[in-house]
Amino acid sequence: MFNTVMKWLSLLPVVFVVGCFGGQSFSDLDSYVEEVKSRPKSRIEPLPEFNAYEAFSYRAANRRSPFTEPLNAEQVALEEVPKSNVKPDFNRAKDPLEFFTVGSLNMVGTILKENENTLYALISDSQGGVHRVREGSYMGKNHGKIVALSDSTIRLVEIVSDGQGGWFERPRTMGLKEE
Repeated sequence: MFNTVMKWLSLLPVVFVVGCFGGQSFSDLDSYVEEVKSRPKSRIEPLPEFNAYEAFSYRAANRRSPFTEPLNAEQVALEEVPKSNVKPDFNRAKDPLEFFTVGSLNMVGTILKENENTLYALISDSQGGVHRVREGSYMGKNHGKIVALSDSTIRLVEIVSDGQGGWFERPRTMGLKEE
């Protein structure tokens, strides 16, 4: 019984294929193709010409902001006087982490040296090195000095140029990077 059913099922696709092609005429399709081929050939319009792109570089960093009032000469003279006497020590030898930006450094751990009662932070740099720092160490290109250290954070103060010949202190915090 199963073999008989399988024979009939195997003949079913053949019947469908023969049924699709048997007795049908494609005369309407053939006449449409002939009608399209007999149409006169038309000219294809050329692509429009486009102007070449010219890059524009906006350079207004050295200009006054359009959203602030213009300064008079007296105000400019007052602002040229440094507001504080904070400045970095250029005669000090640089620590190894001062050759990296603070953004490229990550705090990856801490070590407590019990015999000295000193907490050290472990800092990884962008070149794969790991460095040990403590309070008073320097890191970052902006003369950053570590002022406080805990198990999960480092607080440092950077000395940054104000752009007018003076300097100011900027606090910064770095947290423990967990993976």
